[in-house]
Amino acid sequence: MSHKSILPPLLAVASSLLMFAAHGVCGADAPLDIGTRRELFVDHFLIERLSGAQLHLHTPRDEGIALRFDQPWEGQFSGYTTIVRDGDRLLAYYRGKPVADGDGSVNEVTCCAESRDGVHWTRPDLELFEAQGMKRNNVVLANASPATHNFCPFLDDRPGVPADERFKALGGTMEGGGLTAWKSPDGLRWQRMSAQPVIPKAMVPFKYMFDSQNVPFWSATERKYLCYYRVFERNIRRIVRSESDDFLHWSPPVLMEYRNPSGPAPIEHLYTNQTHPYFRAPHLYVAIAARFMPGRRVLTDEQAKAIKVNPGYFKDTSDAIFMTTRPGEGSGHADFYDRTFLEGFIRGGIGPQNWVSRTNYPALNVVQTGPAEMSLYVNQDYAQPTAHLRRYSMRLDGFASLRAGYHGGEMVTKPLTFAGRQLSLNFSTSAAGGVKVELQDASGKPLPGFSLSDCQEQIGNELGRVVNWKGRSDLGALAGKPVRLRFVIKDADVFALRFVP
Repeated sequence: MSHKSILPPLLAVASSLLMFAAHGVCGADAPLDIGTRRELFVDHFLIERLSGAQLHLHTPRDEGIALRFDQPWEGQFSGYTTIVRDGDRLLAYYRGKPVADGDGSVNEVTCCAESRDGVHWTRPDLELFEAQGMKRNNVVLANASPATHNFCPFLDDRPGVPADERFKALGGTMEGGGLTAWKSPDGLRWQRMSAQPVIPKAMVPFKYMFDSQNVPFWSATERKYLCYYRVFERNIRRIVRSESDDFLHWSPPVLMEYRNPSGPAPIEHLYTNQTHPYFRAPHLYVAIAARFMPGRRVLTDEQAKAIKVNPGYFKDTSDAIFMTTRPGEGSGHADFYDRTFLEGFIRGGIGPQNWVSRTNYPALNVVQTGPAEMSLYVNQDYAQPTAHLRRYSMRLDGFASLRAGYHGGEMVTKPLTFAGRQLSLNFSTSAAGGVKVELQDASGKPLPGFSLSDCQEQIGNELGRVVNWKGRSDLGALAGKPVRLRFVIKDADVFALRFVP
């Protein structure tokens, strides 16, 4: 082979290695300090080497309709749902909009439904506002244009937050001047925190902004308020991030990029981002985003007429994708989403009603709805008489997993340090499958007493089983010291690991 023929492959390999290093895929000089955090296998944060194993994206299970938008003040254009847990109750906030008029119109209201289990939802009779001629309704905000177009609340768990600010929200449009801040003691009775927008359009140097769901939350990890919101950059719907210490003064936006272990990820239209801390691992932000495909028409005119979709809403299509971001983790940057998985997370269902414009839009937040179950919700049948909110379920931590098939595979982590005394796994195997773990020193040498041959094979399906090596599970002597984990798995999935006290 000539030198000319060798050079391109060598350059490609070098480029790939640099890309992997830049994305935190290769081992770092300093060990990763994971303490007692739960780490999910949703990206390559922990992984240095894979052989016969891979990361696998799981498909949520369709659990049917959770709430029909069939009240006079709700209707076909209801959307932008946010699920908030407050103690033992769940609140679902959403825009009620029965007609297709402009953003921020008088016909837009913010509604709230309640649930104790996440499965059965009811509308409280609040009698706070009149809507469509009726006072007995579940409307929590009306006559507050343009905030009611995309009102997005959250429960503020910042230490020391005043009682009348337990709930906060942002809402607004570019035409209305920007995003305004709101507060509430109970999530039902709201008032403005500032007369002027706290994220004004003049601060955001993009062509268009704010008209979809703008997502705020308090980050216990970063100790600041964050907002992820939608802009147009080169005519593509993109996501930006702003920060605040007090919820009233915000930093200029930073454009989020998209990365994949093999290189930069495709830039696609993301209509909503739904970024939020995962409730079992709040240092990890998950984003179940609505991917919008403008002009990608599926239905014929006849099919659209049969399902009675509004004529302006069936010439595009959309689905849900899964992304993560780890601010300050590995890369040291907060300005990119990891798109390890480029395929769809929730596909459109069977039937033409699932293939119209602006349907399949995920609600904000994933919540626990059973001892081993978490749920996410999706707005479906948009612009149709059958518009509704649908529930999907997954096992806890079950977005993705480290998986190997019947012939087996291995994974070796980067060097890491931990706190705690035991290694607990969320995993599932077949009857023929299993999981074994070897502890190594930072150079990759098996530690005496913790080799693969010492490890008790883990067989079964559990959310948190402690691994042992010849009956020994106490790892306290290794806490704080750099180690590697070597997983050998067969016909199994490992969803998460955690070093527990």
